[in-house]
Amino acid sequence: MGSLASKSSKMTVSKMANAQEIREFIKQAITEEKVVIFSKTYCPYCKLAKDVYELDEREDESDFQDNLAILNGFRSVPQVYINGKCIGGGTDVKNLYETGKLEPMLIG
Repeated sequence: MGSLASKSSKMTVSKMANAQEIREFIKQAITEEKVVIFSKTYCPYCKLAKDVYELDEREDESDFQDNLAILNGFRSVPQVYINGKCIGGGTDVKNLYETGKLEPMLIG
């Protein structure tokens, strides 16, 4: 018997596997590194934070942001992680710095 899977369902399965790979990449990055930032080169809010992963230079930019949203509830960038926890975006990092709360997060 032939396969019942259509081309579009194969693409969906492939995309789902890719989505899982992206989520695993995100999880690995935020657990292995003390500070992780997902950003885009042209985003002024991203420039308030340190550039690390430039999503707009990836072919899977949109899929990557979709998976950030699945993991954290928001798709916007930058997304800054310290010790595996999302602390917010550029203005959040700036506010934490200005209130003296950022350094203890980096040291602790």
